[in-house]
Amino acid sequence: MKRINIVLYRTVFILNLLLILGMSWGNKNFNSNNISSTPAIPSLAPMLEKVMPSVISINIEGSTIIHTSRLPHQFQPFFDDNSPFCQKNSPFHNSPFCHSNSNSNNSANEKFRALGSGVIIDAEKGYAVTNNHVVENANTIQAQLSDGRRYEAYVIGKDARSDIALIQLKNAKNLSAIKIADSDNLRVGDYTVAIGNPYGLGETVTSGIISALGRSGLNIEHYENFIQTDAAINRGNSGGALVNLNGELIGINTAILAPDGGNIGIGFAIPGNMVKNLTAQMAQFGQVRRGELGIIGMELTSDLAKIMKINTHKGAFVSQVLPDSSAFQAGIKAGDIIVSLNKKPISSFAALRAEIGSLPVTTKMTLGIFRDSQIKYIFVELKPSVKHNMNFGDIYTGIEGANLSNYLDKQKGVKVENVKINSPAAKIGFKQDDIIIEVNQNLINNLDDLKRALDSNSNVLVFRVKRGINNIYLVSE
Repeated sequence: MKRINIVLYRTVFILNLLLILGMSWGNKNFNSNNISSTPAIPSLAPMLEKVMPSVISINIEGSTIIHTSRLPHQFQPFFDDNSPFCQKNSPFHNSPFCHSNSNSNNSANEKFRALGSGVIIDAEKGYAVTNNHVVENANTIQAQLSDGRRYEAYVIGKDARSDIALIQLKNAKNLSAIKIADSDNLRVGDYTVAIGNPYGLGETVTSGIISALGRSGLNIEHYENFIQTDAAINRGNSGGALVNLNGELIGINTAILAPDGGNIGIGFAIPGNMVKNLTAQMAQFGQVRRGELGIIGMELTSDLAKIMKINTHKGAFVSQVLPDSSAFQAGIKAGDIIVSLNKKPISSFAALRAEIGSLPVTTKMTLGIFRDSQIKYIFVELKPSVKHNMNFGDIYTGIEGANLSNYLDKQKGVKVENVKINSPAAKIGFKQDDIIIEVNQNLINNLDDLKRALDSNSNVLVFRVKRGINNIYLVSE
């Protein structure tokens, strides 16, 4: 019993000693001097103090022409400005159905006011970038700086396909411009800060991260390669800045996914590199002078890759090369897969279209082509963009609407005798005198072969077609 008491006393003594030492250590490490030297909580304020002067609020007064034709909607296209029904020699010329006729009362000039945001990118010249939809149909533009100064602004150039516009602040002095970062270096998870003028409240800052890169297929713009962020973006933020933690511009806020009209953490911004390329052209020419690669392409889906026996699943599938185009002269062929542009990976056809769509005429580049299970590099110089009487990128199921026959000119295949307008076959892209020589990489010698191929219940049909001296690919899915 005595031994037990001694052990207990020793235990209590040791515990008290440890407690005293612990208190002494705690006092030593948590004195007032140490508390004052604790690092401050990180803040965005220093960065924002530098960036905010370059972000402007934009007030628009404009007008649009509202057509009030009583024609049913499905008939209105027959009486638009370019319709033969509305030409001077037409009996319908003076009718109220012809929109542009000055003698008709079928249109009204409706005035509106709108709000948006912009970002100063050239302090010396007073240039600021915003969205095309912010300044579209504007009669007057007023830009307000963070310090309250107001300036009249006017449009230098705009581009509806990318939704980018360049404006100039009139007689503005002592401006602050933002630096544009290399948006190719962005990564999912990078921190973002959105600055703009939501709902006309004035400069507002929200933060988040990059949720995704290269977003497309949203049917927002023609060229889609968006940065997706969860930083709150609302109405009025359009044209505002998306910046990194260094205060560099990484994108121009453009759109939100908002089923109920409010922010749900899915916003989209146009990448800084695209903004830089397009505004440079606007500053020089007053418009975008795009170069054209000269291909018709589509997304490389897993089904398409399987049918074509392609062991890659990223890239832009080339279904057709236009005659005398940049691609044609460089040696690009139908069936090629473009996987890189100047060593930058190309993940999809939408990404390729967005990249090419921001490059000016005569741009020289190197394309990485996947062909015959190998990567080949091809040098290309972009030619001026021209209009083609073709329907780019539309893919429909079925082959109904084409009259076919066995090709009897000492060659194997099935000839397309004619194609009914607006038929499934026409929408796939078939034309009169096309020769179908393969379906899903199976040779087509005659109509029986074609029938078996069409009856295969494949989700995707890839037609290899001889058109003139060229081979092209048409896809139905």
